[in-house]
Amino acid sequence: MLIFEHSRPGRRNYSQSPKAAEAMDIPEKLLRKTLPLLPEVSEMDAVRHYTRLSQKNFSIDTHFYPLGSCTMKYNPRACNSLAMLPQFLARHPRSPESTGQGFLACMYELQEILKDVTGMAGVSLTPMAGAQGELIGIAMIRAYHESRGDTARTEIIVPDAAHGTNPATAVMCGYKVVEIATDKEGNVDMAALKAAVGPKTAGLMLTNPSTLGVFEENVAEMSRIVHQAGGLLYYDGANLNAILGKVKPGDMGFDVIHINLHKTFSTPHGGGGPGSAPVGVAPRLLPFMPVPIVAFENGTYRWQTEKEIPQSIGRLSAHMGNAGVLLRAYVYVRLLGAEGMHRVAEFAALNANYLMAELRKAGFEIAYPNRRASHEFIVTLKDLKEKTGITAMNLAKRLLDKGYHAPTTYFPLLVPECLLIEPAETESKETLDAFVTAMKEILEEAHTQPDLVKNAPHTTPVRRLDDVKAAREPDLAWKAPTRNISVTRTETLTAIPSVSVA
Repeated sequence: MLIFEHSRPGRRNYSQSPKAAEAMDIPEKLLRKTLPLLPEVSEMDAVRHYTRLSQKNFSIDTHFYPLGSCTMKYNPRACNSLAMLPQFLARHPRSPESTGQGFLACMYELQEILKDVTGMAGVSLTPMAGAQGELIGIAMIRAYHESRGDTARTEIIVPDAAHGTNPATAVMCGYKVVEIATDKEGNVDMAALKAAVGPKTAGLMLTNPSTLGVFEENVAEMSRIVHQAGGLLYYDGANLNAILGKVKPGDMGFDVIHINLHKTFSTPHGGGGPGSAPVGVAPRLLPFMPVPIVAFENGTYRWQTEKEIPQSIGRLSAHMGNAGVLLRAYVYVRLLGAEGMHRVAEFAALNANYLMAELRKAGFEIAYPNRRASHEFIVTLKDLKEKTGITAMNLAKRLLDKGYHAPTTYFPLLVPECLLIEPAETESKETLDAFVTAMKEILEEAHTQPDLVKNAPHTTPVRRLDDVKAAREPDLAWKAPTRNISVTRTETLTAIPSVSVA
């Protein structure tokens, strides 16, 4: 039911309404002459309506969310609370540096921590999303080559298992994408890489561990090949939580990295909301970093701008990025400490490998059975589909009936009928065991009651939707029904009387 359908003529929420005096401060010519097309509901009606809607959602606060490649893990409430301290919230982004030393100190320390864990020479916090971090990384590679007059480098090499944003980023930066294959063990095909590298190579974009859930065994050799040809290496930091505290991208030979804070450092994730993806660079790219960057000199924190970094590729936002998200990440890394950094990777790998082993015992086919999972792994339902007609999407929808959000489906594209499963480091063994039980039940249903699985979900508020139609032809307009819901009133808007309580 829509909020409009709760509307009743004359119903008000006076406790949330502006006082008459406040309304009268608005010039007469700017005052509405008719009421807006809004529902008329009480405060209790509104609260109950939106609370009911929230309870119908799947979320990390209510359900296990093994969404591979996305790292859907719990965001500690302490991070939110501390990032929302009054002193942080009240700080204006254009306030003088002298009145923001505490905030600048937090940002400087976050820069230094990210430099340490990635092995990079410098970090800029300004990118406001993973895709923007990617764009900036390749833009810096382009600026580097152009500064040397090396304009013949027009190609970016991208493995076929890469995130879709990688080739899109390369094209947006003016490069031609050269795709290379993956071998049967999930590694980049080294013969294909050697054949692709040449005088036109500007760089290689690589996620390691890859979206196939395995660590690139030949990464050192890949780095040598690309650098020897004059190209640079870009590291997609989507899966950084798999190696945190264990190995550094800088030590692998990468020249630039973007870090998805929502994946590794537990800041709010997705939905088009506030994001953050700092970029780290090797020494050769320091002159091209986006500004501003926090500097610490003579006991004082200050912004470094284009004056100090004249070759900078510029600014990405009105100020310096999503301050509230960066504060949450800062609190999280301070909560973890050095030991906690190691444990993130250890438990991410432990949970993934335990879950992979249990699903294999349950009868599921693992896409790369000879490899240890990093922090995620792939199950393929290719054989199950051939035998029963049950697809990865069928299984995903049936999981909703069991109380679990589905893993990522049909990505990466090169594995047929795949489920990319990432339990993340925050889930307990009991949760993983319960998920395995649900998967086993669905596997049994696929053989004995295939129609039950094919027609799922059965218990959700909305049954199976046409996902393509919903995405391409969304019906977001509400039209008043014929029955009388008072949302089209034309009476003159009058000030609401204030109420004083003695």
